[in-house]
Amino acid sequence: MFRTFRGGHSGGWRVTSISPVTGEPLPFMPALSVTDSEAVSLPLVPSRNAWRLVGVASSLRYTERPEKQQLVAVQAGLGRIEATSAALIPIRKSQAWWKLTQEERRRIFEDRSHHIASSLRFLPAIARQLYHCRDLGGPFDFLTWFEYAPADAALFEELVAMLRRTEEWTYVEREVDVRVVKEVLSA
Repeated sequence: MFRTFRGGHSGGWRVTSISPVTGEPLPFMPALSVTDSEAVSLPLVPSRNAWRLVGVASSLRYTERPEKQQLVAVQAGLGRIEATSAALIPIRKSQAWWKLTQEERRRIFEDRSHHIASSLRFLPAIARQLYHCRDLGGPFDFLTWFEYAPADAALFEELVAMLRRTEEWTYVEREVDVRVVKEVLSA
């Protein structure tokens, strides 16, 4: 199942900001739609009126069984009613990262950066899902999607700041931070 994030002029999420963290930005669009489908139409090229990022939820690549069990025990699912704030953070890592072996990347990801261990304290307030897109020909390797209640916005900022200080993030060559709020239709 493919998940498509489309920045455009309509969608279920209103864009509040699009900030380049590292590298080239994405064009500002006022809305974001998030859809799932069994197929994706190509090409995935941005235009002046919209952009589209597509990824797929995949197996956990750097997570060991005890870590997975800890995550499953405390993580919240996406789509909670109170989670009306969200962030889409697309990331592309450097060639140096991809030249490392799986084991070398694991050591950086968890043994030295403590990505999972340090992130556990932010759950279940912040729900997250990682979508892989490196092999789909798009401009990013990963699309990270986070949902949280507005009351947990400061906690989310703390999580993102912590992750950006890790050794793992020294391999990020492009990162864009897209913040959105859920559009609520009035009756």
